[in-house]
Amino acid sequence: MGSLAPALDKRAAVKLGHELWQRHKEIISGFWSSIARFFDCLDVSGFKVYQDGLVANGAEGLRIVREGTSQGSKNYEIIGKLLERDAVLVKTEDLTLVKQEHDYLTKMTRSKSLREKESAALRYKLAQGTLLRQRDDFIAKRIDETLREGETGILFIGAYHDILSKLPDNIWVIQVKDVAMVREYHEALLKMKTPSHPFQQLADYLISPS
Repeated sequence: MGSLAPALDKRAAVKLGHELWQRHKEIISGFWSSIARFFDCLDVSGFKVYQDGLVANGAEGLRIVREGTSQGSKNYEIIGKLLERDAVLVKTEDLTLVKQEHDYLTKMTRSKSLREKESAALRYKLAQGTLLRQRDDFIAKRIDETLREGETGILFIGAYHDILSKLPDNIWVIQVKDVAMVREYHEALLKMKTPSHPFQQLADYLISPS
């Protein structure tokens, strides 16, 4: 989320409570550590890397990765290390669609009054489903167009995307973390104010070795 991250972080802390939000951030840090260890064990030379929100490859794509890493993104830090080991960065998303979503989030986080925030949130909610489907269609098409026979790709994607069902049957998919369980964790997080047993089970899964 780049420059929007501090504002989104603040909104989440207010919604969930500071203690639960801090616990969530610790779990997500453990999640990314688990993902990093998984890729450390693989020879990723020649693997093609696809990233949620990545609108460029080449020099501009590398700049985006470095900028994300400098802002503390564990996701982009992992990608940077993959590229150092000769993985290949691939443009994954359409700039226009990503910019639309970013604009909705910007209006939500930077609105001054409660009325403006609620109005921006409603507009985003109404557009979100269609926008997500359009992004998913584009991502699946990019993978199909750029991943050749015999090649391996790595896709970093948000849990509420639906890419797998849109990929052709000849692409074999292994999920490092089951997307359904990631969604369950997120839903459990939003429904509670203090840690519970089911929540902890899902959290343990996220940080477990992959």
